[in-house]
This record gives sequence, structure tokens and C-alpha cells, in this order.
Amino acid sequence: MSMAKSARDPQEAVDLNLDLRSPPESAKKLPNTDSSFLDGSPSESPSMETTKGITAFQTLVHLVKGNIGTGVLGLPLAMRNAGILMGPLGLLAMGLISCHCMHILIRCARRFCHRFNKPFMDYGDTVMHGLEANPSAWLRNHAHWGRYIVSFFLIVTQMGFCCVYIVFLADNLKQVVEAVNSTTNNCHYETVILTPTMDSRLYMLTFLPFLVLIVLIRNLRVLTVFSLLANITMLISLIIIVQYIVQEIPDPRRLPLVANWKTYSLFFGTAIFSFESIGVVLPLENKMKDARRFPVILSLGMSIITALYVSVGTLGYLRFGDDVKASITLNLPNCWLYQSVKILYIIGILCTYALQFYVPAEIIVPLATSHVSKRWALPLDLFIRLAMVSLTCILAILIPRLDLVLSLVGSLSGSALALIIPPLLEITTYYSEGLSPVTIVKDTLISILGFVGFVMGTYQALDELIQSGDSLTFSNSTVFIQ
Repeated sequence: MSMAKSARDPQEAVDLNLDLRSPPESAKKLPNTDSSFLDGSPSESPSMETTKGITAFQTLVHLVKGNIGTGVLGLPLAMRNAGILMGPLGLLAMGLISCHCMHILIRCARRFCHRFNKPFMDYGDTVMHGLEANPSAWLRNHAHWGRYIVSFFLIVTQMGFCCVYIVFLADNLKQVVEAVNSTTNNCHYETVILTPTMDSRLYMLTFLPFLVLIVLIRNLRVLTVFSLLANITMLISLIIIVQYIVQEIPDPRRLPLVANWKTYSLFFGTAIFSFESIGVVLPLENKMKDARRFPVILSLGMSIITALYVSVGTLGYLRFGDDVKASITLNLPNCWLYQSVKILYIIGILCTYALQFYVPAEIIVPLATSHVSKRWALPLDLFIRLAMVSLTCILAILIPRLDLVLSLVGSLSGSALALIIPPLLEITTYYSEGLSPVTIVKDTLISILGFVGFVMGTYQALDELIQSGDSLTFSNSTVFIQ
């Protein structure tokens, strides 16, 4: 459905990607955008009439497809880290809380749009104005740091996505290559004779030249073609994966209802990584013909996404149990149908890399090139892009465990953007007008939950990385080590 709509409306897909994937560029065209280089996610004032934009259905389609990536493939392992009972319940609760925090961000952005008579308000500006409305003089004097904090976590999140993509690419390509000699058309043939190949770190390096070429494309209309191709391949792959999972479900009574509390923090990180879409809600609202309908569309879209995540995660864990791997694609049978799923997802993730990379590049590159002459601006731009993509490859090599990278990125930056900042923003925005004690307690508890997940998830992921650093076999970087 998403792909059909994208194919019918290519121009609208281009326009939306200008906001979703490269908000800084679109923000530069607007007046008074002193903070547009941060995330540039505009929020249109409800009082303003919009003559052009996307429909409610198109907004729903873009919201759903904007959430589908590598995170959904790691949810079955996340369920293993939580238990067959606590996993689905925890994922459902995470979806509800994330959706509520998105509504908070929209409400606060709209308020400041009215107060300052602006047609848009990005995430960084909203946080900055929220701190300016705080009764604390110290917070008001340092309100600009709110914008910097959002910028920092956006960079960490997007660069983390890029690292996850490189690990995913290497894992899946390595498995396809090693099993190519024994791959058949019979998907019920279980005997697989693997042909040892080069180290998985070398697979990561083989992708580096292609990634460098892709990130040198700075034209967003060209990148939109890659986005369309990525959406098509991922949609086909996900359909094939789900139909395989539901074919044979073993007895679920053998699975624990609740997992060890230590691994639950890894579940938290992966779950929040999958729900990391708070950065797209403001630009989606801005592109709607009738922005007043966006809260309803957001609730519907997040309900669909949460249902999909719970279904794929639960069914995947039920199907593979303790043998589930960091990406469910690595559990598929060794036949050409399911090997094609890995190949399609490799193509999709490779195309998506440049789109995820664009946001941190548009934050960092303008800051650097503004300090040099026009003559050196382009060489410096290209050098920074090369350095950034090389950094993501180096980090992926140093942290080759896909499950831990997912958890680390989600815990470190995802929890801050999605759970910690929005509730605190609501308190600072409306405190002077008299918030009810129930709202204050609710926001405080959500922020505490996000902070606990931030600390515990980050600590557990780093601890797992340290413990498994010596014993990890890089030829199979997705092996789960107890």
C-alpha cells in the first residue's frame, strides 16, 4: 500500500522526503530560521490555512513506512531478552508512551507557534522556548543549550543508525555468500554446508566505497529515488518473512514468561530504537493539508506500527525460540526464496544509508564550511562526509554485535529524544500556567522511566560488549553469547 501510493505520487514523495530526510535544507528557505540547522522539523500553526500538502491517508502511509527499518528485524531477539509475556506487554507499553510523548511535542510546538506567530517550530526551537518559559532564571539564561542537546542526540541517533546498517549489511551478505554453494530451491532442505569466507570486518570494509559514493550525492531529489527503491525492497522482504514465520509455530510453553532482569534493559534499548520516529512527526504535520487532523492520524499510525511490531516480535520469538538471532533474516532457511529476502534487504538498507546520513551531515557540514572561504567550502564538505562515513564503518567494526548496537543506540539517544525530553518539555512549557499534580507526576514518571532505561540500557550494552569482546568470533558476528 505504501509503495503503491509512493509510485502514484512521486512529486509528493519528493516533497515529503525534503522534510523528513533533510529538514535543514528546507528550513533554509524560510525566514527567521536561526535554529534550522538542527533538525528543521517545522510544525505548522493550526490557525494557518494550507492550500497545498499531503492528505490524511498519505500522511498515515508515510508515518507507517517511516518507522519500518532494521529495528523490526531485531524485535524477536528483543522478545527473548524480555520473555514471551513481558516482551509483548513491554512493547505495547513502549508504543503507547512513545505515542503520548509525540503528542506532547506537537502540542508544545503548536503553542509556541501561536505565541511567537511563527508558521513552524522545530524540535530544537521548541525545547529552547520551553526552557525560556521555565521559572528558573538559570534555565532561561541557558535555554539555547536545549537546542544544542537536541542537535547532539540527533547526530548520535542518525550516526548510530548508519553503524547498525553497516553491521546488518555485513552479517547478511556474509551468510548469503557462505551458503551460496548449498542454496537450493527446496526451502524444506535443512542441511547447510557453509563455505568459510573472509572475516565479517572485511565485509564491512567492502561496503565502504559504495557508501562513500552514495553519501556524496547531495541532491535530495536524487536520494528520493533511493528511498523509493528501499521502500519497495523492504516491503516485499517483510511480507515474505511474515509468511514463513506463521507456517509453523512450536509449543510456546517451553519459553519463559519473564526473562532475566539484566537482559530486559537490552529489550528496552531495542524497543525504543524501533519506535525512534519522534523526529518525523513535526515535518509530517507541517506537510498536511489540514494539520488539525494530524493528532488522530498519529494515534492511528502508531497503533498500526505497535501492532505490527508486537506481532512480528512475538511470532518471531515463538517460531525460533532461543535460536533467534540479532536479525530475523539470519534465521531464514537456506533456499533462494529466503536468500532473496536478505539480498533485497541489503539493497534497501544500502539505499537508506544515505538518507539517514544526510541529517547529521547537514548539521555538521554547514557549521564547518561557514569558517572557511567559498573556495575551500566544497573540498571541506567532501572531506567531512568521507570522514563521517569512515567513522561509522570504524565504529561498526569495533562493535560488530548487531543486537548490542541496536540496544546501545536506542538506550543512549533514543530514550532521550523520545521519552526524557518531551515530558520535561511539557512541564517547563505549562508550569507557569498551573499544571495539575497528576500531569506533573505522569511526566515525571515517564522521564524517570526514560532515564532509567538510558542508564541501565547503555550500561548493559557496554557491559555485554566488554565481556564478549575477547570471545566473539568475528566470522559470525551475530552469535548470541551468554
